[in-house]
Amino acid sequence: QVQLVESGGGLVQAGGSLRLSCTGSGQTFSSKAVGWFRQAPGKGQQFISGLSWNGGIRNYAASVKGRFTISRDNAKNTVFLQMNSLRPEDTAVYRCAARSWVSEVATEHDYWGQGTQVTVSS
Repeated sequence: QVQLVESGGGLVQAGGSLRLSCTGSGQTFSSKAVGWFRQAPGKGQQFISGLSWNGGIRNYAASVKGRFTISRDNAKNTVFLQMNSLRPEDTAVYRCAARSWVSEVATEHDYWGQGTQVTVSS
């Protein structure tokens, strides 16, 4: 079993930055790929970024490429999402999820965190 807890969300002005953290419990977390997804009100889950267990594979959605950076520290069982140049359309609940291999498909992930709210004001 893997449990995930997100943190780092909040309210920020457009153009600002936030760093989200996804901390995992369980001995197998460091061997899992982790993805970040977001869901805005009235919309479905949107893939944002994914990272393999060793950092060798890194994917981004086109809408965040060049602005967001995913990384991990396996010694701390934590995956980070650095979000720069934030826009109002980035407002959503952000959730991390884990599975064996990198995937952009939400339903393929086995473990999910509860989410953290990110609000970007214009």
